[in-house]
Amino acid sequence: MKIYDYMTQGTCSQAIHIELNDDNTINNVSFTGGCNGNLKGIGKLVEGMPAEKVVEKLRGVTCGFKNTSCPDQLANALSEMLKG
Repeated sequence: MKIYDYMTQGTCSQAIHIELNDDNTINNVSFTGGCNGNLKGIGKLVEGMPAEKVVEKLRGVTCGFKNTSCPDQLANALSEMLKG
């Protein structure tokens, strides 16, 4: 299992805690800060999904006037995990 803590940038959440199984499926995602219910929902929705698929779906999602969002930051974090 791979465990990663990612410090977000440009969002209401401050950090994302990610646990990936050895086959790069998502075991658990939790956010620190941000919109609690929505981010818990995102965490539940991506559980069991391949990290690559989540990156494809969430990359580029924006929040209001910001050029990023919590889902976009999750995609960035997963991309970093998959690289290293």
